[in-house]
Amino acid sequence: MIVRSFEDIENTDRHIRSRSGTWESKRIILAKEGVGFSLHETTVYAGTETSMWYANHIEAVLCVEGETELTNDETGEKHLITPGTMYLLDGHEKHTLRARTDSRFVCVFNPPVTGREDHDENGVYPLVTEGSTA
Repeated sequence: MIVRSFEDIENTDRHIRSRSGTWESKRIILAKEGVGFSLHETTVYAGTETSMWYANHIEAVLCVEGETELTNDETGEKHLITPGTMYLLDGHEKHTLRARTDSRFVCVFNPPVTGREDHDENGVYPLVTEGSTA
């Protein structure tokens, strides 16, 4: 049994801040836990825009605080994401988040992330496994 709080991982190697300065993520469950998914709390900062493309992962995202516009960059379709709204990137959709307010999300990734990933120039997390050095 694992019991861990977000407070426990604050300012550790599980607390990731983006190079772009638009978000931070607290990764409470990672690949090394061996449960087949990773679980994160991600905060996207008000007034920022972040383009992403999870070419190697499926991500489910549940908004728990704030207001963010989600754009499917492949179709142009836009959605207002507010507390209680979930979106699932089950088709590896390229997407952009435009945070109207600071917004907090609970995110699940499959395959699980290791905690060492950051978005590359295309907004993609590389597929990193526990044995790799990326």
